[in-house]
Amino acid sequence: MKILIIGGGNMGLTYARSFVRAHITSRLDLRLLARSPARVAALAAHEIGTVWGTPEECVPGAGIIILAVKPQDSGALFARLAGLVRPEQVVLSIMAGVTVATLRQALGTPKIIRAMPNLPAQIGMGMTAFTSTDEVSRAELVQVQNLLSTTGKTIYVENEAAIDASTAISGSGPAYVYYCMDALMAAAAQMGFAPAEAELLVSQTFRGAVELYSQAGLSCADWIAKVSSKGGTTEAAMRAFGAGQVREGLMAGAGAARDRAEELGR
Repeated sequence: MKILIIGGGNMGLTYARSFVRAHITSRLDLRLLARSPARVAALAAHEIGTVWGTPEECVPGAGIIILAVKPQDSGALFARLAGLVRPEQVVLSIMAGVTVATLRQALGTPKIIRAMPNLPAQIGMGMTAFTSTDEVSRAELVQVQNLLSTTGKTIYVENEAAIDASTAISGSGPAYVYYCMDALMAAAAQMGFAPAEAELLVSQTFRGAVELYSQAGLSCADWIAKVSSKGGTTEAAMRAFGAGQVREGLMAGAGAARDRAEELGR
């Protein structure tokens, strides 16, 4: 499987390393395209594939083309790829907010897959939602899912609108977790813990809570009930969260993220 990754940033490099480590492709069949000579040299130093600086030499021979550039750079990217992408090639885009219709029109090719990974993909713990056009065959879809699964879990969605929703939940979601962790670290500091102690208390609590959740078929409400006792400390915290509308605030934040993703697409 000859794969071309366009974009040598964090996600492009994450994919390259994951594909080779999982033996889905070899260094000989993996190509990377970067824009600046400095980035070409930096990527070449990793020795995970052949690095190119111009698309004319590397796009034609690829079976799957992965667009891993920032969405604000999509216009310049489309201009560089004009007339190079062939109808039989599969294009996988991870550019947030860039719609399937935009990709199809800009590249003039029918086989489009749009995906939204998140930051933990860098350590193989990512969550990626993806969708595709009807022209992508079942075999091609399985190939791409296997590629995406090298960085964590995947979910296929029929409706492209769900990609914007996944951007708001799993794409931006790590930031919500860090936001809550930071608030609890600040609370711990106010209670007299040193910064290193506060970080350990909070990070290990989050790690353990998620692991417990993943190992048992209980809901979040079930786990809250297990931690709580009538008239106890957890119940007091939950009352304060309710009074401060913490739950509603997090839901509103996710809604704002989805709206922004849809706006970017327009």
